[in-house]
Amino acid sequence: MIVNGTSKITVSHRSRMAAVYLRQSTLIQVRDNTESTMRQYALGDEAVRLGWDRQDVLVIDADLGLSGKFGQVREGFRDLVAKVCLGEIGAIFGLEVSRLARSSADFARLLELARLTDVLLIDDDGVYDLANFNDRLLLGLKGSMSEALCRRRHNASYADVRTMPTTAVKVLVGDLWLLA
Repeated sequence: MIVNGTSKITVSHRSRMAAVYLRQSTLIQVRDNTESTMRQYALGDEAVRLGWDRQDVLVIDADLGLSGKFGQVREGFRDLVAKVCLGEIGAIFGLEVSRLARSSADFARLLELARLTDVLLIDDDGVYDLANFNDRLLLGLKGSMSEALCRRRHNASYADVRTMPTTAVKVLVGDLWLLA
């Protein structure tokens, strides 16, 4: 999975836990998207491949099937943030780390906490070191884009898409198509 960026992983990161944070927003997604759930659990194997001991890989799956809508408390996310603040985490793994938090504000806070405690974020696209300005910028943009796409998907109707200008350009972002 990860090829470039592995040089960002240090002994200091590996001396702390690797957290694998699993999330799918609805029980229907959990039921119907079993491949996604299996891929998320497999991130623990990726952490081991990248040098963490199996016993140092923490899988947080308490939020499977819980939406962040309507102010629902996601215990798993709260526990992840607490462990980051306590300096117990060296890296957070996710299929798409820009979707760890429901809002860009929550994501920005997580990024800042990760920067302050030297926590890497790792997904299919690479290893992000928040001490690196470019990594912070990229993740911030990806987080904002993820939130915008999520809001667009929830607010859009079929009629909205049909009234789009024919000059619209489709752009693949993650596994979602964005019309720009």
